[in-house]
Amino acid sequence: MSNTLIINAHPNPTDKASYANQMQTLFEAKFKTRFPNESVDVLNLSDHIIPRLEADGLLGIWHKQEANVPLNDDEMTIIKQSDALLTQFMSHHRIVIVSPLHNFNITSRLKDYIDNILIANKTFRYTETGSEGLMTDDYKVLYLQSSGGIYTENDRYTPLEFSHYFLKEMFVNIMSFDNYYIVRAQGTDIPPVDSQKIMRQVEDDLSTIFDDFYAN
Repeated sequence: MSNTLIINAHPNPTDKASYANQMQTLFEAKFKTRFPNESVDVLNLSDHIIPRLEADGLLGIWHKQEANVPLNDDEMTIIKQSDALLTQFMSHHRIVIVSPLHNFNITSRLKDYIDNILIANKTFRYTETGSEGLMTDDYKVLYLQSSGGIYTENDRYTPLEFSHYFLKEMFVNIMSFDNYYIVRAQGTDIPPVDSQKIMRQVEDDLSTIFDDFYAN
């Protein structure tokens, strides 16, 4: 069984009413049933400083590093935080991302996190024929997403689910993860809301993909 990292991108990971957080609870319960002697690692992004692509942040630091310019103390702190996130990410072969849908996309904190793990010559590299993923040693990612709307009915909203397309391309196309899975809690803002029905569907979908997610 490969070690698992849960990345919670909800602004309030302790909100038990959140569908995204309930999805995480369901996943952890299923994990514990299947692997009673194992545990998962959890990273709540809201509890940590996530370095950002800013002139006085990662962008400025990367430019200095390329030019072999020494970093100041604040910059050293930032790059150590970023390196720690990357090391943690690469050391887990099963990644579970928990997030609500915000304006058709991933949360801003999750985007900041992605910017710390999409690192050239670490998780992917550039070649003469284009980028090539380096995460090829049995890595898989599962995206647990809650959304007020429904995005699987092949209507005008389906192509607006940018979160799904973005994450799938970054993990599979750019980093070369073996597999990407998505489980959705949909229609949480469409009345009449049947919370139990929504979560039963989540549980069924989790059961469908769980064995494959942990298969070697």
